[in-house]
Amino acid sequence: MAYILVLYYSRHGATADMARQVARGVGEVAGMEARLRTVPAVSTVCEATADSVPPSGAPYAELDDLRHCAGLALGSPTRFGNMAAPLKYFLDGTSPLWLSGALAGKPAGVFTSTSSLHGGQEATLLSMMLPLLHQGMLVMGLPYAETDLLHTTSGGTPYGPSHLAGTGSDRPLDETERRLCQALGRRLAQTAAALAAGRSHP
Repeated sequence: MAYILVLYYSRHGATADMARQVARGVGEVAGMEARLRTVPAVSTVCEATADSVPPSGAPYAELDDLRHCAGLALGSPTRFGNMAAPLKYFLDGTSPLWLSGALAGKPAGVFTSTSSLHGGQEATLLSMMLPLLHQGMLVMGLPYAETDLLHTTSGGTPYGPSHLAGTGSDRPLDETERRLCQALGRRLAQTAAALAAGRSHP
């Protein structure tokens, strides 16, 4: 079955929760499934290596997960208005996919979590789009037809779902944030299915 790769890095769990909601939205589209994958932390010690299987949560991503996906949802916490280093490190190793054009023409979207409401959510989402554009992907946001964007007092942007985790990084996703994550998953899955069938995407 065709799948949307939901690839993320999460330190305190909020971005992982968002990834699961995106995957839930993907699963609502007939003929599509979600594949959850994460990336290991980057160590400041050059000799340090991570186990090949994380102690909990989604497996680590491999290039083949990207190569064979029908679409991509990319998620990261905010680091000074940019994506987290572990995700950037993984993306820096995707040159073989760029050289072969493996991701060109596939739909993609982004999502993020921040500790403060104005902690660089939109800048982070925009920074995450850049490597996807270089890969030739069809970058998608959320239209204002998702009316939660008009009423949210927490996370949510037209560039992609966002979440306000709070200064303790312990605030759970609220209903608006969950719905917007699910909307991104549905939108990516519907678009991938439409492209595969030769129809116009939404």
